[in-house]
Amino acid sequence: MRKLFVALFLIVSMGSLAWERQTVWPKGKMPHAQKHQIAAMTDESGQPKFNPDKHRVAYLEWYDAPAADVRTGGCMILISGGSYEVCCDVNYIKQWRQRFTELGFQCVNFVYRTPRPEGLPIYQTAWEDGQRAVRMVRSEAKKRGFDPEKIGVVSMSAGSHLALLLATSSQTPAYAPVDKLDSLPCHINWAVVNAPAYVTTDGEEGTPATRQGYGSDVRLSKLFKFDAKTCPMSLHHGGKDIYSPNGSTLIYRELRKRKIPAEVHIYPNIGHRALGLERAVEFMRQMGYMGKLAPEERLIDRYASDEARRQKVTEDVWPQGKMPSRQENQCEPYLEWHFPKELKTKAIQIIYSGGSYNGSKPDSFEVAPARRYLNERGMTVVTLKYRVPRPPKESGLAKHTTAWQDLQRTIRIVRSKADSLGLDPKQIGIMGSSAGGHLTLLGTTSSMHQSYQPIDDIDKQSCRVQWGIAIYPAYSLTDGIDRGNTTGGNADEAVLVPEFSFDLHTAPMLFVHGDADGWAAMNSVKAWEKLRAMGIQSELHTLAKRKHCFQRTASPGTGSYTWLDRIGDFLKTVVPTFPAPATDNQAVNQ
Repeated sequence: MRKLFVALFLIVSMGSLAWERQTVWPKGKMPHAQKHQIAAMTDESGQPKFNPDKHRVAYLEWYDAPAADVRTGGCMILISGGSYEVCCDVNYIKQWRQRFTELGFQCVNFVYRTPRPEGLPIYQTAWEDGQRAVRMVRSEAKKRGFDPEKIGVVSMSAGSHLALLLATSSQTPAYAPVDKLDSLPCHINWAVVNAPAYVTTDGEEGTPATRQGYGSDVRLSKLFKFDAKTCPMSLHHGGKDIYSPNGSTLIYRELRKRKIPAEVHIYPNIGHRALGLERAVEFMRQMGYMGKLAPEERLIDRYASDEARRQKVTEDVWPQGKMPSRQENQCEPYLEWHFPKELKTKAIQIIYSGGSYNGSKPDSFEVAPARRYLNERGMTVVTLKYRVPRPPKESGLAKHTTAWQDLQRTIRIVRSKADSLGLDPKQIGIMGSSAGGHLTLLGTTSSMHQSYQPIDDIDKQSCRVQWGIAIYPAYSLTDGIDRGNTTGGNADEAVLVPEFSFDLHTAPMLFVHGDADGWAAMNSVKAWEKLRAMGIQSELHTLAKRKHCFQRTASPGTGSYTWLDRIGDFLKTVVPTFPAPATDNQAVNQ
């Protein structure tokens, strides 16, 4: 018989549950059977009476169906990691099963053969098991009540390497057909990929990335074919993972080249573990895997009140007659202090808008919600209206020069007054969107370069900042110096623009970018890669299907709707006194 069902009773924290096991190979037909390999999770293989001879064949473990009133018609395949030596992620499997069942997905645990096969690539038998398992899952769709074209995976480590094989290379047979089941397709429809191992060429033989994924001769492994059935993905990685997070950004770039919707989420100062489960849920919701999206809402309406603000104080950026590079066509710059009713941190956040360096709106949807969000959390915010429109061409100035001068001066003013206001002059960050994101990269990476001659004692202050938050930065790569990115930022020739010095005072950054932005998400990705190469741990999030100004309107439950919480999470990593709780399961996994 092709199918073998075994009743299995597992003792778990909630009591005794019965789940079905289904071996994926018919008796005597499993390719490359090796006597040292077993198929078992470590909580089972570690039992004193474990009999390996009864656990030689890879299997699926079908969990209880979701409640009828929440069913999405989808199925999630859960794949453990373990270096292709064991299947060890018992706790992750439990966490994923509970969360995705609750969300309406049929869940099934896929347990492949380990340890690594002898005389074959480390992944070979697992890949064979994986392709066969997907076919079997697809064959069960009608019986179990899900759509055979709504099959996703969630994975960890070596399991994520396997998930990438399933996601990118389903048109490459891993084994010769053994029966009629092998006439079914083995592609998956989406993948949530945590901490994929062995992705870069300095680790593809089965080791941690020996050079941390860096080097002119370090590439993405050619194992991944990126064929016509390659599916959308959400990639999650810790910034200090020994299996380099550059593997995730390289996978992301290949998906972008093919216009396949994708997300990448990288968390600073975290090692090898699964992260961002709720980001994965938001990705799946945005992609429509959980049903029709709710109508989009104006996010500025969610943060419409200034009730958390105690006082607003406005002041000029420059003394009368002292403004450098004055242009007749430009507005007068000013800054505004927004003090919270209840001060909970002495850190200060400076925020300004985008506008192609032709507009600057301190109360826009790019600024006001973030200002109010931070005031609610007890943080002082300074908003800046920098000079616009762009300097005229005959001035000989770059489009950003006068705005950069205004930003450096603002940082110095804020630092000079911080002590007298009971704030911390050593805890100042900057944030901007679009052109303002470009300006943030300037302010964060180039504070050792003066943009104007000092005019008074305030200019003796440093304009160094302690963090930067760049929201869909524009003009950051050489294929988009004055417009959207002509190559999507994907070409190797599209490099970071020269005005970013990345000097010795460069600070850690948070990037949030729409994956479908014409001012490409690679502006953020390549800046993140540069910062990591310098040893500066930063955070990166891209949002599938979202364009420029993604936070103007958004559907509840998506990453665009919760984007302000990414700021709160990031500030908690760079400002020890920032009071906002972590909104992700990142904190649990730390």
